[in-house]
Amino acid sequence: MKLTDKDITLKGDKIIEHVPSIKDKTLRINLNENIYGTFSEIGAGQETVRHFFRAGGSSGTIAKAMSAYDKDFSDAIYGVEDDGRYVTESRLKKMLTHEVKIIESRLKREKHPHKMFFSYANTVATIDFAKQFKGHGWVGIKYQVEPDEDYNEIILHIRFKENDARLQQETLGILGVNLIYGAFYKYNDPKKLLRYLYDHLDKDQLEIDTINFSGPRFANVDNRLMSLQLVKNGMTDAVMFNPDGHNVLPAAVLYKKNILALRGSFRPVTKVNMDILQKSHEMFLEENKVDKEKTLVVFEITLSNLRSEGEIDERDFLDRAELLCSIGQTVMISNFQEYYKVVEYFSNYTKARMGLAMGVNNLIDIFDEKYYRHLSGGILEAFGKLFYRDLKVFLYPMKDEDGTIINSENLKVHPRMKELYKFFKFNGKVVDIPGVKEEYLEIFSREVLKMINKGQSGWEHMLPEGIADLIKKNHLFGYDPKKLLPAHTDETVENP
Repeated sequence: MKLTDKDITLKGDKIIEHVPSIKDKTLRINLNENIYGTFSEIGAGQETVRHFFRAGGSSGTIAKAMSAYDKDFSDAIYGVEDDGRYVTESRLKKMLTHEVKIIESRLKREKHPHKMFFSYANTVATIDFAKQFKGHGWVGIKYQVEPDEDYNEIILHIRFKENDARLQQETLGILGVNLIYGAFYKYNDPKKLLRYLYDHLDKDQLEIDTINFSGPRFANVDNRLMSLQLVKNGMTDAVMFNPDGHNVLPAAVLYKKNILALRGSFRPVTKVNMDILQKSHEMFLEENKVDKEKTLVVFEITLSNLRSEGEIDERDFLDRAELLCSIGQTVMISNFQEYYKVVEYFSNYTKARMGLAMGVNNLIDIFDEKYYRHLSGGILEAFGKLFYRDLKVFLYPMKDEDGTIINSENLKVHPRMKELYKFFKFNGKVVDIPGVKEEYLEIFSREVLKMINKGQSGWEHMLPEGIADLIKKNHLFGYDPKKLLPAHTDETVENP
């Protein structure tokens, strides 16, 4: 009964991992007498199930294959969506649930005691005739790994990159096979399952920007980590999760919103971060055409920041995420090193107002030409993309080594960039955040982190209310209550 992975061989001391062909994958599933289920595909043909039909032996796998292309038929089967749309996560979940109920009701367990039932579904919109919208879709599987076990579920959102509907259909079919195969044969290693979704596919064919695992086999899977893997593996440029810690579709969250973004390490989040948020948010809401109800604050962490000390520490990432979610923030993990790429990304989903809240050091870095040498137009091209819309930078001051407060009026950029900076400053693209408490300018998250790691006290007052308690309660960022650092020593001792 146990499903095993037979796609590895030994060659000397090396493990050679083979990538089975799409036909091999479908045939392996078809020949497993215990895997049995339904295929429901809406919007791009019967692209996944046809691979199973062609492989041979499909009668032992396919209980039913269907497409409810007509909207009235679809509504009659799966119900009417509140928003009237069909390419949605809600529609996909209804499809999966409905089909599982049917197979459970029509096939009795007494007759099929060893069957592992599944329902595969997708609801997709391919590229339009004008080729303005390349298309997207929701793909998922609800399935069992043991006959007497509850169902697992894998749901993902895709964006097509190809410019031909037929090619998109073929891509969808391959992805579907990879998902079904991975669900049954790679479920014990979700990170590998993610990578194998691109077997026989290229990153320029397809983007996966949201994925969620649930069910008994994925009880210990943190979907935020799976989101991180999507960015880390180059499957998408950015992922988001909400204050509840759940992965969310960026397009749905950002659509037509006014966006205020704060970039940082948030390791941990400090009073400075919250002061920047509060004051810049107040200023942003005073801007013309900025409706509070249609405004979203995004805390952004770049992959380069997560890699600042070598390989990504997943525990450290989750610590940051947990604290940001605890204070009710939406978090974005991105592959964007440059700010103009963040603005470009947001512009895919909204034409409303945007704001960037940052410190003086960040703004000085923006005016550093070395970040734009890969662009044919250099820094001018980058700034054209950054400020071509009505974007505004809200600048938080910093204290220099000699105690001087530096803001937009007295900061120093490279001499070649001085006139460019004056242009944006004069046109109101850079505005200072007023009323900053001078004592906040002495707070740095890296210093707080050092104090936590060394077992020092006194860092608690540098953090927003409740954050220190969470760090201590959940032992975040290496906090160890058993260790104290006595005054005037670098040695740690056990707390009696």
